[in-house]
Amino acid sequence: MEIRKTRISELDKVMEIYAYARRFMAEHNNPNQWGNNKPAREQVEADINNGKSYVCVEDGEIAAVFYYACEADPTYINIYEGKWINDKEYGVVHRIASSGKIKGAGSFCVNWAFEQSENLRIDTHRDNVVMQNMLQKNGFEYCGIIYIADGSERMAFQRVQ
Repeated sequence: MEIRKTRISELDKVMEIYAYARRFMAEHNNPNQWGNNKPAREQVEADINNGKSYVCVEDGEIAAVFYYACEADPTYINIYEGKWINDKEYGVVHRIASSGKIKGAGSFCVNWAFEQSENLRIDTHRDNVVMQNMLQKNGFEYCGIIYIADGSERMAFQRVQ
């Protein structure tokens, strides 16, 4: 597998992967995290145009998509019922989704992101047990609760070198 920046010509395929991920989450007791329309096409297009959307490719096929940047996330300023491992500069992963066709694609993505920034933060919905298990399997520690822009609660995780 390899990671590269998403091309704008791949937007339709990426949106198909997000649609698959929404169905998968709903079937695994997590219907609310992305509902029926998140992430929005406009948001994904902006991620691509800003050079922060990445795809995991295997044999020419997109296996997963995610947002990665080494930047401070405003929703990570305040953390409740816990604390971040450190306050050093960090990378973030958001909007990670797999096509469901290649086992281990999600792990490959977060491990690639960790190679870019050895201080990595990510969050997920309380009902997203599949993601929580993947994060813990890949060395992330649960740190506490954060609230995203719409006020929804998320479980926050961090992995450091």
